[in-house]
Amino acid sequence: MSISQRDQSVLDFERSWWLIPGPKDRAIKEHLSMSATQYYRLLRRLADDPEAEEYDPLTVRRLRRSAGRKAVRRITAEGDQL
Repeated sequence: MSISQRDQSVLDFERSWWLIPGPKDRAIKEHLSMSATQYYRLLRRLADDPEAEEYDPLTVRRLRRSAGRKAVRRITAEGDQL
C-alpha cells in the first residue's frame, strides 16, 4: 500500500515550498486547499509513516530531525522553569 495523492502532494510541497513567493501559510492554502493547522498535523503524521519515508526519504527524515530538535528545546525550556 502506498500513501495517498494528498500525502504525496504535501510532501512534494514541503520539499520545495520556499520556491513559491510569499508566506508559507498562504502558499499552503493556495496550493493544497487546507489550513496551515491541517498541514502541520498531516506533516507530523507523515513523519512517522514508513510509507511516506519510502516515497520521500529525505523530506521525511528532515521532518523527524526537526521534530526532535523542537522536543529537546521544549524539554530544556521546561527544565529551566523549575
